[in-house]
Amino acid sequence: MRILLIEDDALLADGLVRALRHAGYVVDLAADGRTADGLLAGDGYDLAILDLGLPGLDGSEVLQRLRGRRQQTPVLVLSARLAVEERVRLLDLGADDYVVKPVSLEELEARVRALIRRGQGGAIPDVMLGRLRLDTVGKRAWLDDTALDLNAREWSAMEFLATRVNRIVSKEQLMQALYSWQDDISPNAIEKLVSRLRSKIEVAGITIRTVRGLGYYLEKPDDAST
Repeated sequence: MRILLIEDDALLADGLVRALRHAGYVVDLAADGRTADGLLAGDGYDLAILDLGLPGLDGSEVLQRLRGRRQQTPVLVLSARLAVEERVRLLDLGADDYVVKPVSLEELEARVRALIRRGQGGAIPDVMLGRLRLDTVGKRAWLDDTALDLNAREWSAMEFLATRVNRIVSKEQLMQALYSWQDDISPNAIEKLVSRLRSKIEVAGITIRTVRGLGYYLEKPDDAST
């Protein structure tokens, strides 16, 4: 899941980026409103966390432009502005939630999870693929009753493919879902990642197919014999 954090306080932004990445999210950071507006226009985010007092372009204007483009990206406003009228105004502009600073990391992560699930149409907490079970809330994978040893990147790739079972996804889509734009990615990073993932799930009869020139897809276990 890819999040755009829009925050000009460098110290706060650094802490939030670290916490969200530790929770398994891919996080991009924008420190001003115009950069944020340009990144959001690409429509590649599962959630935006938006501060209001931004240089260049106020957070309210960033939100108005996003909704003016009819983009449905969930927006969590994170602001020090306490007035009820301000919260109502932002919600009326199209924000999905409003949190007043300071906020605990536990509460912020819970709100992030809720908004992402809502943005996915209420994603199913458990995804079952034959003997493999994915706990999309706890971000764990289980083979029968045994936990699979997946690092954060492998988990994200597994979840991305499993929630699009039997659908081809390109290398570019995987890269956007798994890496922030600041990451220095080698040309064969996706190939190596998919290879590691295959070696860990093939015992469960789960197959990741390569479609030359197009990308990859995860094949449903029931279809493996065909």
